[in-house]
Amino acid sequence: TGPGACPHLGAPLRDSPVHCGTLVCHWHGLSLDGGPFAGWEPYPAFDDGVLLWVRLDRMGGEPPSERPYVPVRPRARDAVEAVYRGIGRCEPEDVVANRLDPWHGAWFHPYSFVDLTVTGTPADDPADDDGFTVDVSFKVAGRLVVPVRARFSAPEPRTVVMHIIEGEGAGSVVETHATPLAPDGPGRPRTAVTEALVAASDRRGFAVARAAAPLLRPLMRASAGRLWRDDLAYAERRWELRDSGRFPG
Repeated sequence: TGPGACPHLGAPLRDSPVHCGTLVCHWHGLSLDGGPFAGWEPYPAFDDGVLLWVRLDRMGGEPPSERPYVPVRPRARDAVEAVYRGIGRCEPEDVVANRLDPWHGAWFHPYSFVDLTVTGTPADDPADDDGFTVDVSFKVAGRLVVPVRARFSAPEPRTVVMHIIEGEGAGSVVETHATPLAPDGPGRPRTAVTEALVAASDRRGFAVARAAAPLLRPLMRASAGRLWRDDLAYAERRWELRDSGRFPG
């Protein structure tokens, strides 16, 4: 992973092919093998098996960590994973605030959740100062629901992780990462939401789900996309109110 412009004449490298591990500019055939060349230099990258991370040392405005934080997940061979990505006109804190507001779930997403109850907060357990638990039922189809207990935590400022700790799919993880982007034309902030869904189950039949993973991933992404269409509207409205001074944030 590196800058998107060829160092020769600025060709958009996103449109260029990769041959035997070498990026070949489609304008004039300049080969970039990952080493520095004429001011072009690849960025440090890390593949965690589900997400590919790129470290932008000079652009992040923060001291970079050696590796990204990756929460505990089920083993890849025991899980089905899918990744959703969306962009909203808001700041990362608005995305995180939305994710850490469990009380709105059953009201704002009645097509997905019912009977949502917050059962534990940091105030209830001083030793657990960054997490809360909820009991909630996920709608599967019609009146069929699956009750679970989930724990939400924020291991770093722009990441929220949900672990299913009891019920169907215990061990499954949904991790949400909010990444600031360059402002849009009018100067409004933009944030990329990257959400990794890693589903697991100890049921014997889950082996069939793993075998059908190529068919399940689009459905998982569509389900996440439906939620995030609402949640990005929530985050964008939150930013608008805060920016106008009508809401302190």
